[in-house]
Amino acid sequence: MLRVGVREVLADRYEVEETDTGKAALQLLTDVGDFEVAIVDMRPPQEGASGSLWGAATIRALLKAQPGLGIVAHGDRPERHLVNEAIAAGANAFVAKSSSPKELGRAVEAAADSETFVDPAAGGRRPKAGQSLTKRQREILQLFADGNSTTQVARKLGLGGETVKTHTKQLLSRLRARDRAHAVAIGIRNSLID
Repeated sequence: MLRVGVREVLADRYEVEETDTGKAALQLLTDVGDFEVAIVDMRPPQEGASGSLWGAATIRALLKAQPGLGIVAHGDRPERHLVNEAIAAGANAFVAKSSSPKELGRAVEAAADSETFVDPAAGGRRPKAGQSLTKRQREILQLFADGNSTTQVARKLGLGGETVKTHTKQLLSRLRARDRAHAVAIGIRNSLID
């Protein structure tokens, strides 16, 4: 019933695909590919579904399959620990199921733009983890992880060296990293990059 409601809220602005499990979502992503946003249910599976992919594990798996994917965590309740769990796993946004359709729409728009959104009912403050990166910042971090220098990253992305340096400073700040190597380690540990 919940998936039908989500589809109704978003169908007029977005093309919506749906699955009933995290494993099915991961399979859809790998088969079809290149989605802009995924909405992930943070609720554990029902009895008898042990071993299935859900919640934060689904978020990490989806980001590993498609770095830069916008993710909205959909929680049962607007509680800070659920927000923190989702953001730490790599979600861009969190919205409670009890919130209005307008808040769900705002969360999806934020995730599509690689921005952070936290449901106002859950405090609405930006999470402390600081691990929400823009799509461009994730691309740059991935290229650093692949061993590229700033000059090589600029050339590959068609950007100026100063632009890459600005993005790098911002991603270091968001990840609270000491340097590029530390940022890469944080990115890998949190499934922000491969």
